[in-house]
Amino acid sequence: MKRFHVHMHVDDLPQNIAFYSRLFGAGPTRVESDYAKWMLEDPRVNFAISTRGHARAGLDHLGFQVDDAAELGALKARAEAADMAMLDEGETTCCYARSEKHWITDPQGVAWEHFHSLGSIPVFNESVACAPAAVACCPTAIATPAAASSCCEPRATAHTAKACC
Repeated sequence: MKRFHVHMHVDDLPQNIAFYSRLFGAGPTRVESDYAKWMLEDPRVNFAISTRGHARAGLDHLGFQVDDAAELGALKARAEAADMAMLDEGETTCCYARSEKHWITDPQGVAWEHFHSLGSIPVFNESVACAPAAVACCPTAIATPAAASSCCEPRATAHTAKACC
């Protein structure tokens, strides 16, 4: 079964944790110094916020979290059949989790992550920190017109794979 995923960049994590906890009627299932996540059942959504990435607050990326590799394969096949530009990261680490994932980007430049979580990790990302700001980021990226990007969001121009570091 799929779970809708929304990742927002926020400026003040504690203030936003308090706000979204009241909005959802539940506290986050994971809280770190730069990240919080709610795994809600009604509606079935993985809602995450972080202070990483974007220069300003707002939508970071959307996606679908799946329960198994077969569902992830079906999403990948659907994207390939639709001739969508895709970045297949395979097994990777990001957002305090080990996952298998791929990315597509919609016509407006919104990044969509399709992923199957394989387990938790104690750090935001196990890859080497990069960029002048020394923010850890995913090893590869794809298609978003926005120059600023989170660790987990693909970067580059439309339909081009490019390393984010």
